[in-house]
Amino acid sequence: MIALVVFLPLIAALAVGLSVRIIPVRAAHAITCGAMVISALLAGIVFSRFVGIENWKDAFGAAGLVYKVTIAPWIVSGDFTAGWTLRVDALTAMMLVVVTWVSAVVHIYSVGYMHDDPHQQRFMAYLSLFTFFMLMLVTSDNLVQLFFGWEGVGLCSYLLIGFWFKKPSANAAAIKAFLVNRVGDFGFALGIFATYALFGTIHYDAIFAAAPKHAADMMRFLGHDFHALTLVCVLLFIGAMGKSAQIGLHTWLPDAMEGPTPVSALIHAATMVTAGVFMVARLSPLFSQSPAALAVVTIVGGVTAFFAATIALVQNDIKRVIAYSTCSQLGYMFLACGVGAYAAGIFHLMTHAFFKALLFLGSGSVIHGFSGEQDMRRMGGIWRKMPITYAYMWIGSLALSGLPLFAGYYSKDSILEAAYAAGGGVARFGFWLGITAAAMTAFYSWRLLFMTFHGKPRASRQVMARVHESPGIMLKPLLLLAFGAVFAGAIGYHPLGLVSPKAAYWEASLAAQPVLEAAHDVPEWVGALPLLVALSGIAVAWIFYIVQPGIPSKLAKAVPALYRFLLNKWYFDELYDFLFVRPAMRLGRNLWKLWDEKIIDGLGVNGAALVTYLSAARTARLQTGYLYHYAFVMLLGFLLILSWVMFV
Repeated sequence: MIALVVFLPLIAALAVGLSVRIIPVRAAHAITCGAMVISALLAGIVFSRFVGIENWKDAFGAAGLVYKVTIAPWIVSGDFTAGWTLRVDALTAMMLVVVTWVSAVVHIYSVGYMHDDPHQQRFMAYLSLFTFFMLMLVTSDNLVQLFFGWEGVGLCSYLLIGFWFKKPSANAAAIKAFLVNRVGDFGFALGIFATYALFGTIHYDAIFAAAPKHAADMMRFLGHDFHALTLVCVLLFIGAMGKSAQIGLHTWLPDAMEGPTPVSALIHAATMVTAGVFMVARLSPLFSQSPAALAVVTIVGGVTAFFAATIALVQNDIKRVIAYSTCSQLGYMFLACGVGAYAAGIFHLMTHAFFKALLFLGSGSVIHGFSGEQDMRRMGGIWRKMPITYAYMWIGSLALSGLPLFAGYYSKDSILEAAYAAGGGVARFGFWLGITAAAMTAFYSWRLLFMTFHGKPRASRQVMARVHESPGIMLKPLLLLAFGAVFAGAIGYHPLGLVSPKAAYWEASLAAQPVLEAAHDVPEWVGALPLLVALSGIAVAWIFYIVQPGIPSKLAKAVPALYRFLLNKWYFDELYDFLFVRPAMRLGRNLWKLWDEKIIDGLGVNGAALVTYLSAARTARLQTGYLYHYAFVMLLGFLLILSWVMFV
């Protein structure tokens, strides 16, 4: 069953991808969507095995809550071995559900969204291949297999972001995503090498068992001695920063909106961007041995949550607002992992997948209704024309804002309570950044809702006349996401007890989490503050965009420097362009013009040819055809030989 969950998307991708020129569109839809639905149903059964059996150890054997399926030997070189094994524990079971369910919805939604595209077969094959690599990542049993899935989702993201390859902006965004991720992946690869150098193995179980024994080891790197586990964890976390778009390596994420909207939902809700969070949680027994590395994770997560939320406040592209929201919510997940509340981070990953996919696909419905328009300044007043999409966006916004009874309320509050309970300067710093980001999250999510659906129509009459509700093939699958956005938090918090101090569900998956027990004893104001700031953010958005819609423009004119700073995304792109892109372009041009053309071509290839040509030309001048010239040369030769014999 587990093998089917993982390999059905691959089979579908190969079946459609290898026959992309001859297979009918409907057949491609049926194969890919059918395989994903079956995979999702089987993943649900696997997950139920972990939550529906009282005595898990009796069900899964003395080893605890871990089940392994060996596919085949993979790499054997001397003492180094890396098998191809599917590892399923509680963490993997939850990720299987999240990945397959969201992917199944995206596959079905794409049938309607991409119905006019001439390359639908290729698109569906890419989606299924992307899902396979993500499933390989979450079922990995060693670091090399994890890296295989890690690079696979990177490759597929390049293919999907640049799917509309005739658009220069899409090609540029795909290349940018690929290159920025390579920076993080370089650190990730170094982390894997360092792990093998320290432990002599790349298998999880062996690493986790040996981690306490190496708690005091030192490792030499770049000419300096570092605490070994801190170095390993920080290098691994650099990879997570690239894949999960944390501050510094985040610049690819908003540009990835150039891809079709279903791609945005799949990449930014449940798959690629959550890979970094999953990796930190999977390696939690390793990270827990290094307080310094956890402090780095906490600071990066908290700063990213705040930083991305500030940018989302002023963005006008509906998909970019949601993209920066994703970046911010990923910061929350890392904040949870950094303070040792790994279960809270994964819990938020799960709830976020549902409501963020709902928001992305809901925005895709709006774009579809507007015939491709994405600028919220050209929308407004359409809630009566698109009532079902409007209801979905309401649900997603309520969940994202963290209001009671919705999924985001339970998971986000768990993170903030754990951050406060962890104590210490770093954790409290992350807590207050998270509180501030929660207020901004509520504001920008309802700003999006009000600008898109309320107020006076800002589009022309001709455009407004064409605005229409999306077809059922796009709207009906969103019911599953809406259900998750409403109930996933309550179910995970109460019946399943995923963030309970005694949550047996995580027994064999995550490191010890004492902070969760302390989180249940925080002061009452800590639990109430996120709700208060969320309600305040919604109220401010209502005043700014419904009651007094002229306030935002006046505010932007009052503080133009701050407005431009946020609108230009803290000038990260411009900074990187100045520090890296332009110097690289100048270096490349100089190497091209000076080294390649003048030295290699001029003095090398072309120079040798020129010398040969000139020598041949001058030699040819000696062949005049006159007899007296040849006789004169013969006489000179005779005199030279005679002189040499007489004097030498």
